[in-house]
Amino acid sequence: MNLQKICVIGLGYIGLPTASTLATHGVKVLGVDINSNIIESLRKGEIHIQEPGLRDVVTQAIQSGNFTFSTKPEEADVFYIAVPTPFLEDEHGEYDGRQYKLADMGAVTSAATAIVPYLRKGNLVVLESTSPPRTTTDLLVPILERSGLKAGSDFFLCYSPERVLPGQIMRELIENARVIGGITPESAKAGRAFYQIFVKGEIIETDATTAEMVKLMENTTRDVNIAIANEFSRLAERFGVDVWEAIRLANLHPRINILSPGPGVGGHCISVDPWFFVEAAPELAQLIYQARQVNDAQPKFVVEKVRQALGSLQGKKIAALGLAYKPDVDDLRESPATEVVHLLQEEGAQAKVWEPFKPDAHMQGINMVLSLESALAEAEAILLLVRHTEFVRFKPNDIALKTKARIAIDTVNAWDTNEWQEAGFQYHRLGVNKLPIP
Repeated sequence: MNLQKICVIGLGYIGLPTASTLATHGVKVLGVDINSNIIESLRKGEIHIQEPGLRDVVTQAIQSGNFTFSTKPEEADVFYIAVPTPFLEDEHGEYDGRQYKLADMGAVTSAATAIVPYLRKGNLVVLESTSPPRTTTDLLVPILERSGLKAGSDFFLCYSPERVLPGQIMRELIENARVIGGITPESAKAGRAFYQIFVKGEIIETDATTAEMVKLMENTTRDVNIAIANEFSRLAERFGVDVWEAIRLANLHPRINILSPGPGVGGHCISVDPWFFVEAAPELAQLIYQARQVNDAQPKFVVEKVRQALGSLQGKKIAALGLAYKPDVDDLRESPATEVVHLLQEEGAQAKVWEPFKPDAHMQGINMVLSLESALAEAEAILLLVRHTEFVRFKPNDIALKTKARIAIDTVNAWDTNEWQEAGFQYHRLGVNKLPIP
């Protein structure tokens, strides 16, 4: 199989790092994205994603002459699809009186359709977008076979889940183990040959649906484990317990590893992927559904915590720190912090939000500011929503000089209670309530 030219469709958080990495390994890469602004910025040597090391690799790839860009595919040896799979905005499924979210597979469908005119015998098509089980066989195969070619015999088709951590993508893209699921064993072997261009980690061959399920299982397990931690935080407040102390003590047991609670679960993985199981088999995925319900409701629990600290939310001015879905990244997708801010504003609060990793972001209905000082100006309370290292290092005495606020609410266990209290703050922490609620 020829691997001289790769067409990467989708230049987002996975596609751009993969395309640029491939180009630095000596193959010709055409990066395709329907967003013409992305294509134009790349042609100027600029990138639209903040990820450590990415800019250097993209620059190297462009300078090598191996990396070009377009809004449309061309003939290639390999077609690699890494497009978003968000939720449908206005549609839900329903089973036994329970609503669940549905995957929007429009981008995958469009990408596969765009490939059809250029598909030739011997080509390899790789789907890396996180997808519901059987997407490769039930959605992609019929579309790609409109070319007149038969999947698995005329061309190879496989699914390989991305398994990288934002903030460490450029390293994990190369070093992590890869699961390659082919619609035939031959397709899996073709997928192995493709990933061997740049992957140093172990490469394991399986079938496509197993590979799809592996990714969903990984993130669903995290979601369920976070859900129990979040539920523990609610129980701790009910019983007058410090949940962080209780978790630390419970984790002394050699077979227990309780995760940390927080304002919810976000990102385009853990908060999304479990719904794909629920959509595919709602009668079976009952625990998964309940975990999603717990985590999706956690922002409301945070808002109630803020209400308790302030007495009322109406008209209160709040400095909300952090909008990313996890620490030290610029990714705002599906962030629970966003939901918290929206809920606060619906209750009449006025929130100014500072996200140091994306200060110039524009989020509908959210007042983003360009500096910590702007967020703290006129604030009556400080609400910590993301455990950015920069926030963890705050000195409360320094913060006290920048604001009249003397109420601090920590939802991620980042600050020391005594330090903030000694600096004159009323300090409130998620999962801590020494006065039990009746």
